[in-house]
Amino acid sequence: MVDNSTLVRLLRQLTVETDRFAEIFGERQRMHRTDLNALALIMDARWGGEPMTPGRLAEAMNLSPSATTSVLDRLEASGHVQRARSAQDRRKVELRVNEKALRLGREFFSPLDEAFTEAWAGFSDADKEVVARFLAVSVDATVAVRAALPEQPR
Repeated sequence: MVDNSTLVRLLRQLTVETDRFAEIFGERQRMHRTDLNALALIMDARWGGEPMTPGRLAEAMNLSPSATTSVLDRLEASGHVQRARSAQDRRKVELRVNEKALRLGREFFSPLDEAFTEAWAGFSDADKEVVARFLAVSVDATVAVRAALPEQPR
């Protein structure tokens, strides 16, 4: 039987390793970690079917509007993201990941995707359902505890 402290330690180790992997990508692309996080959130919103807006990005990253603008300016200047008017509501600005960013991400992260696929090959679909549920509730618990933290001045 695996105890909770072992699970916490393994999650922490996975977080450290995946963070380091992402940092290497950022170093090679000359991108700050904040920019990488913003890019990930914009891509996740795209895959989730709800386009990211500058306001939602600022809220998700706990950034001021001016700091968010700086991040978006850097991402736009590097060719990773573009700001575009919404087709449904021309007053809204949507953030879109450029093909360049998607291509660079695929090139760098494909070996990790392949290694994960190989590592998970021995798990049944039922096993993967349990792991997915475990990860989802772990994310939810982290978000809930983070949201309950007292605010600190910026």
